[in-house]
Amino acid sequence: MSDLPLESAHLGWLLGTWEGFGLADYPTITSCRFHQRVQFTNDGQGFLSYFSRSWQIDDDGNEVRPLATESGFWRPLPDNGVEVLLSHPTGYSEVYLGTVVVAGIENARITRTSLELKTEVVARTETAKPYTAGHRMYGLVEGDLLWTFDMAAMDHSMSNHVSARLRPAAVNGDPA
Repeated sequence: MSDLPLESAHLGWLLGTWEGFGLADYPTITSCRFHQRVQFTNDGQGFLSYFSRSWQIDDDGNEVRPLATESGFWRPLPDNGVEVLLSHPTGYSEVYLGTVVVAGIENARITRTSLELKTEVVARTETAKPYTAGHRMYGLVEGDLLWTFDMAAMDHSMSNHVSARLRPAAVNGDPA
């Protein structure tokens, strides 16, 4: 995190590769478990790059099929604020606004935090499913990244769609 620009320090806890499992549910789908891999990177500029992929898994934890892909940028705002720009190959893009709340720091490192994000804008292509609003929460809890996503879509009011617990992942044989 030493190369992370100071204005992005409140986002430093997200850096790295995270991997784990979650549950997807919504009134328009069959519930399923999934495996997810998320990467937050920084190239020295004042934002984080983000990429996420998930796969449906069977009862033994084997990947069955791809579920979702999203990518974007997490940009710091003053007073621990953040704006997030996400794009999805299913035909929509979102702009979220939120605030990081730091609840624990040890040895100059954020150890416990939460982040709540709400959509400011949802843009859809003509062929995208009707999705109108999102609400995400992220948290660093016991060294893991927990997150949940509620959405309003397909003429349904805001309700939970996915949640997951991700752990720091080993990358290229290096321990997390």
